[in-house]
Amino acid sequence: MSAETLRKWIRQAEIDSGDAEGVSTEAARVIREQKRKIAELEQTIDILKEATAFFVRESDPRRP
Repeated sequence: MSAETLRKWIRQAEIDSGDAEGVSTEAARVIREQKRKIAELEQTIDILKEATAFFVRESDPRRP
């Protein structure tokens, strides 16, 4: 283990205990989960938009 790794762990422990300013481990985990969920929802929205456009084109009575 390097000295820098140990320093980072100590710093994060101070943040998690409330002794230092910063983003706690738990808050960082929640943020990562939320970002992942947002990305999934945006992908779902894009798929649904494309599917809607496809079905609108397919159901157009003027389409030969």
